Amino acid sequence: MKLQFLGTGTSTGVPQIRCSCDVCRSSDPRDNRLRCSALISEGNSRILIDCSPDFRQQALRADIDHIDALLLTHSHYDHTGGIDDLRPYCTYSPLPIYAETNVIGDIRARLPYCFIEPRYPGIPQLDMRPITPLQPFKVGGLEVLPLRVMHYNLPIVGYRIGSVAYITDCLTMPQETLAQLSGLDVLVVNALRRTEHISHQTLDDALALIERLSPKKAYLIHMSHDMGLHAEVSRLLPPSVEFAYDGLCVEC
Repeated sequence: MKLQFLGTGTSTGVPQIRCSCDVCRSSDPRDNRLRCSALISEGNSRILIDCSPDFRQQALRADIDHIDALLLTHSHYDHTGGIDDLRPYCTYSPLPIYAETNVIGDIRARLPYCFIEPRYPGIPQLDMRPITPLQPFKVGGLEVLPLRVMHYNLPIVGYRIGSVAYITDCLTMPQETLAQLSGLDVLVVNALRRTEHISHQTLDDALALIERLSPKKAYLIHMSHDMGLHAEVSRLLPPSVEFAYDGLCVEC
């Protein structure tokens, strides 16, 4: 299984508009972060996790030839804003999109032209499929387990696929989710910045969670420019933890 990070930044991206801080002006490509999306590949199966407003740029850069399904963590725009750009992947048949019922409702409200009959030629064909935390489903030969995560007071989902777990926008998670995150080869988890935030883990929060779950390897995502320069802040991390960056590919 291969995990490819298409975007690793928070909702504003990095560089952030109208900012001239050291991170936003950095020449290190690892400090240039599009909004969060990731691609899981196994054999001929391709699973996209979230579809950011930067998806078109990400898909062209990664040369994504096809997508079998999209998994949505929640309906915030930085995780769903690129859905209209999925139309090349559903020209001949609808693309399955797995999400909680409330998220499906939000997508239908935001993109009504995708669901109104008769459908206009060329619009994305979207097959919305409801999911429930802790009820697994299959995409191709891969079993996907949705997991409850709390984005402050908003219930969202993360996913476990085999020995890989992808968690974003987490502040806390219930015990039943923690119980499903043992024995991981790879844990992907959000770390917004080094100071406290109302709805996201800090770097220290993420490191404490990683220490508790003890995956073989952990990658941090959803960073803002406030995290600091990749090259400098990376020195604070344990050997088994890395800041992910756009374009990074990991064999799992």
